[in-house]
Amino acid sequence: MQKVVSVALVDDHTIVRQGIRAFLTLEAGLVVVAEGGSGSDAVKIASEHHPDVMLLDLMMPGMNGIEATRLVKQISAHTQIIILTSYLNDEHIVPTLQAGALSYVLKDINAEALVDTIYKAAKGEAMLNSRLATRVVQEVHKPGTDNLSQLSEREQEVLLLIAQGHSNASIAQRLIISERTVKSHVSSILSKLCMTDRTQLAVYAWQQGLISRFAQTDFSHLAPFSNQPPPSFSR
Repeated sequence: MQKVVSVALVDDHTIVRQGIRAFLTLEAGLVVVAEGGSGSDAVKIASEHHPDVMLLDLMMPGMNGIEATRLVKQISAHTQIIILTSYLNDEHIVPTLQAGALSYVLKDINAEALVDTIYKAAKGEAMLNSRLATRVVQEVHKPGTDNLSQLSEREQEVLLLIAQGHSNASIAQRLIISERTVKSHVSSILSKLCMTDRTQLAVYAWQQGLISRFAQTDFSHLAPFSNQPPPSFSR
């Protein structure tokens, strides 16, 4: 039997919370355990309920969604945060993800897509609006940005193999770790590099010349890279 996902709603507009709650109650696999109208409420809810997923507005009176995200993750690391906002500003997107939010979606999302985003969040899978994903990748690719330094040596090894086109199962076999551990590493890499799927990771590795950088590191237990163009990836 599938585990019921606990959800918290935090938005300073009551009508927005009522609307979201109305269609979430129709979904048997979801249960709304708490709601609030401020960043302070979000922190309190995290402390008292530790929900699986929190839908969090970005711009609220007092504490904004970025700071609330940071504090919620400190209190309840288990809680996955979905920023649900009307704002598409570049200065909000990356800082919010860096603060610990898993997904960032706009309020024009339809009900079915939002429910799917919640289920994915409960499994640690990120979702970004396509327009937002493009901006995030552009931000990551800015000259002088060294996001690779955020990755552990093991995560760099996993990124190497992703860029070579290896599946999670293949990576697990080569690194002698479980496939579940590989999935955990991939999720961490996606979060740290503010990307949404392994295709973006592979393209990033090749476009940024990370292959040659990695070649200077002692990864002798891994197969060397060829000079062939990167493999094609299916989504």
